[in-house]
Amino acid sequence: MAVASSEASDDRFVVWLDIDNTLYSANSKISVEMGKRIHAYFVELGWSDEEASELHHKYYTQYGLALRGLVRHHDVDPLDFDRKCDGSLPLEDMIKPNSELRKLLEDIDRSKARVWGLTNAYRNHAYRVLRILGVEDLIEGVVYCDYGDPHFSCKPEPQFFHNAMGLAGISDPSKCYFVDDSRANVQAAWRLGWGRCVHFCERGLEIMEGGKFKEIIPNEELPRDIEEITHLEELRRVWADIFKQR
Repeated sequence: MAVASSEASDDRFVVWLDIDNTLYSANSKISVEMGKRIHAYFVELGWSDEEASELHHKYYTQYGLALRGLVRHHDVDPLDFDRKCDGSLPLEDMIKPNSELRKLLEDIDRSKARVWGLTNAYRNHAYRVLRILGVEDLIEGVVYCDYGDPHFSCKPEPQFFHNAMGLAGISDPSKCYFVDDSRANVQAAWRLGWGRCVHFCERGLEIMEGGKFKEIIPNEELPRDIEEITHLEELRRVWADIFKQR
């Protein structure tokens, strides 16, 4: 996973932002279009619709990314998958520049924190989303799934988080601020000692995960140390210490 370089002596906090379904709303329906393309990819490999649905959901649940199972068990070329799934999404028709998001990121005090992306997508998709949203220049680096490596890791695997810290040049997990729409990913980071973990939960909206529709609902069983928010603007309150004073 290639990213922007960072000075090893930098002791600022690192804000880790998930990208898909976090920097834009689930209302965009990108997860639905992605789910359709992944299902079609499974079918293209020879499985029936029912088998494709079962495997898609199984691999997503087991690994956090359906592609992880395809690569591990079926020798699928992840770059071919990326071209036909992520790469074929009409993102420009689904999301637009977001001035509110841009202002939020601009208001993070860069003398206190660096801002990075942390995504299970490949770099092409990640940077494409950031460019369309109009915030690419506000992200120092992006840690992504390196589909060029057949042994790539992904969230919520611990190795992915360890790799991310190494790439950002940070050794103290308590200095990591992290927001993600996936409970599993947030909890994985929290278990590794990441200091300020936030679950982004757009309550009542519908999303597709592992090829199956689900309503986004709050989780009362989250550890007390994990905050749950419904809008990214709430980060100003949750992480008040790293935002510029108004």
